[in-house]
Amino acid sequence: MNLRLSRMESLVGERVLNRLATLRIAIFGVGGVGSVCAESLVRSGACNLTLVDSDVVAESNINRQLPALVSTVGRPKVDVLAERFADINPDAKITAVQALYSKDAHDQFDFKNFDIVVDAIDSLSHKIDLLATASEAGCKVFCSLGAAGKLDPTMVRTANIWKTSGCPLGKLVRKGLRSRGFAGDFMAVYSEEPSKIVDREA
Repeated sequence: MNLRLSRMESLVGERVLNRLATLRIAIFGVGGVGSVCAESLVRSGACNLTLVDSDVVAESNINRQLPALVSTVGRPKVDVLAERFADINPDAKITAVQALYSKDAHDQFDFKNFDIVVDAIDSLSHKIDLLATASEAGCKVFCSLGAAGKLDPTMVRTANIWKTSGCPLGKLVRKGLRSRGFAGDFMAVYSEEPSKIVDREA
């Protein structure tokens, strides 16, 4: 038994662990949400991850983003994470793509190469395109909606995108999907808590 994954195997079983090791997972956006999601997957036994993000680490990221340290400021987030994940699981295949996903450049990504796509990007138009494109390509899709300015973990929910409520970003995503005639569905993570920084941003 792999001692690094022994607790995970006791929790989910060998069959599930073996399946997780074979899944091809792409995470778009590795900021506050995407970086933690990616590391959780690696620590749980995922062995084939593609990390997509165009940003470099900024000092203002340090309070909330996993790759952000004083020593990593100015470095591409995907590169920092790829190095970190190799130290967690040297057998994992981590592909770092320093690029911005956009609806005008989605042809750069072959979604047939992915089993699972995690959407953790911020731009609404690019987010909608990613969700629809990945879903229509046959990927299992998971979407991160709005959590900025929210503190109450008991208000976090998971639901089919068409069943989300109390999340302004979720409403905009549904509207955008309808406008492009998207008929599929996928799971979303969101919070029903009102944002505490809405007025400050207005």
